[in-house]
Amino acid sequence: MNKLKGFFMIYAYCRVSTTHQTEENQHFVIEQYAKENNLTVDVWVEETISSGKRLSERKLGKLISKLKTGNIIITTEISRLARSLMELMGILQTCLEKECQIWMLKENFKLGTDVQSKVLAFAFGLSAELSKSLLQARVRESLARLKANGKKLGRPFGAQSRELKQA
Repeated sequence: MNKLKGFFMIYAYCRVSTTHQTEENQHFVIEQYAKENNLTVDVWVEETISSGKRLSERKLGKLISKLKTGNIIITTEISRLARSLMELMGILQTCLEKECQIWMLKENFKLGTDVQSKVLAFAFGLSAELSKSLLQARVRESLARLKANGKKLGRPFGAQSRELKQA
């Protein structure tokens, strides 16, 4: 459909941070894009893990290590890949060395081996890292405010044992 078999593979990568989230929305966006562009996704890689985990602990790390020349990774947005600028640059450097591409649908960018891709990757990575830092700061501020107003933080004492007795 989108290629002569054996020349390159298209991988779709979906990641969520918690078990309370689902990859369904990301999956849907990638499926729609593939359908509209007459592409076939060869392999879906989906995982529930924090982007703060080391790349070697994630399925994405294993995927990147097995990429071949001409392969493409499609993801919904850059934050699915990494939140650290250094990690993102490492991912992109590996893909550049292997002559692979990363397509980010929400940003509407196809990062390849050209200089423009490197500049965009740097800007996106910096943006993702800044976004993570700002989110962490907002959470800390909210928790500090709640604590200052007398709110007890954390799981109520004995809550887990009550849940086990009810089950």
